[in-house]
Formats: sequence, structure tokens, C-alpha cells
Amino acid sequence: MRKYKEEKERRLEEVVCNKCGRLLKVENGILKEGCFTADAFFGYFSKKDGVRHQFDLCEDCYDALIGEFSLPVCETEEEELC
Repeated sequence: MRKYKEEKERRLEEVVCNKCGRLLKVENGILKEGCFTADAFFGYFSKKDGVRHQFDLCEDCYDALIGEFSLPVCETEEEELC
């Protein structure tokens, strides 16, 4: 879950893991640790038509989640980091 401070421009103030509740490190509006962000919009033919879910997971909670998958995630190396 993200909290922004509204000043002259929108600035990231806080990120909390939705699963464990841990406060992630944010400095000067920049997230300084690994975080998985999900943004899912449910359209027609779902049980959640028109609903959007957004959440953040710390790296430990993300690893625990994908560890439960029947099929492993597809992992590739990126040459440039954002």
C-alpha cells in the first residue's frame, strides 16, 4: 500500500507490505528496496466486474507467494535496471 504526499508534485511518502505490514524503506520519495507491485483490473466475465485491486509486497512475502506456485515464474536477466 502506497501513501503519497501532495505538495507541488505528488511524492512517494510510504510503502507498506500488504501481507506482513512491514514498512519499506523510502528516502526522498524513492523506494530503496525490492517491492512487488500489483495492479489488477477485473473486466467482464469475472466475479469482480469493474473492480481494481492494487497492492505491494515486500521481497520476502513475494518470495513466499511464488514459492507456492504449481508452475515456477519465468525468470530472465535484465541488462538495464530502472
